[in-house]
Amino acid sequence: MFYLAKKFFKPNKLLYISAIVLGLSLNSKSFSSTHKKIIDNSLISNESKSFITTAIEKSGPSVVTIDTQRLIKSKRILGNSNIIIDPYFERFFDFKIPYESQERVQQGQGSGVIIDNGIVITNAHVINKSEKLIVGLQDGRKFSGKVLGQDIFTDLAVIKLEGKGPWPKATLGNSDKIKVGDWAIAVGNPYGLENTVTLGIISNLNRNVSQLGIYDKKINLIQTDAAINPGNSGGPLLNSKGEVIGLNTLIRSGPGAGLSFAIPINKVKEIVNELMINGKVIHPMIGISLINETALETNNMKVKVGYVVPKSPAAKSGLLVNDIILKVEKKNIYKSSDVVDAITKNGVNKFANILIKRNNKLININVKPVDIRDLSRNK
Repeated sequence: MFYLAKKFFKPNKLLYISAIVLGLSLNSKSFSSTHKKIIDNSLISNESKSFITTAIEKSGPSVVTIDTQRLIKSKRILGNSNIIIDPYFERFFDFKIPYESQERVQQGQGSGVIIDNGIVITNAHVINKSEKLIVGLQDGRKFSGKVLGQDIFTDLAVIKLEGKGPWPKATLGNSDKIKVGDWAIAVGNPYGLENTVTLGIISNLNRNVSQLGIYDKKINLIQTDAAINPGNSGGPLLNSKGEVIGLNTLIRSGPGAGLSFAIPINKVKEIVNELMINGKVIHPMIGISLINETALETNNMKVKVGYVVPKSPAAKSGLLVNDIILKVEKKNIYKSSDVVDAITKNGVNKFANILIKRNNKLININVKPVDIRDLSRNK
């Protein structure tokens, strides 16, 4: 049949008839209003904003650039600058070498986010030892900033903007409600570039910093594959609703690169509150390192003491390496973070009862935690 139709109609006639039929079918009067609505709705949906755009519009204006300046002092030998002097020369030979004092200004940059009326949060390493802070907003305004407090152990700092608002303010979320696989949007102003945005997912919720080879911090982090670029430190990590769920703090470089980490916003709230009230944060410690082990016979996790700091509260109370911690106060222990949480909740200068297992014997030990700053001075 197709062959006959093709033979009967010449190509130009077929094209002409097709054009007539097509023209009739596109006549506005004959065009169904139902189909028109479907197409209009389709076009509207294609032009709608993505959830990323909506999230950035919600909290993006509150992301700031923090320019820092600090004075670096050094000494230069007068005369021939190529002369290398042994550092013990002056001491042994009682010879005073003529020095010239030199000063230079070291500049740095990071990101931050406004969470309240002129209150900015960022990383402690962004503003550490800075003598001058200039905070730049998305709308072009710049203000001097005053550090209200910082805590190097959790890498958090609070800055107060000096000037008149109004200031944009980010919406804070609840980091206890996020789950692995949720969307994660990292925002920052690296090198002063306005709102650099990267997208990823939540990869892990309680990444212990000791697992990353970091032993001078005291916090569990959110892990994400959303890229955090240099200069993004201190910027917010957002959920799909545009709520701040974390504060970007570090990236993994070298082998296994591509991982980024943020401080959970609920922990940020706690630290900021203490910094605003006291200007510092107390970190109760007893002076032990912990090891998570899985018993193959039962497949249950156990927490062992890996190291005891000499002259620490733990050492004084009799805790030993390889002791298995079963309970701190009334809290059952299943992982090392449970011990940290229980000791933190107990506070300092108040005894905490710890139930341990040693050589198949159950032993109760009382330990009085001290602030981490006093741990090395504890005798």
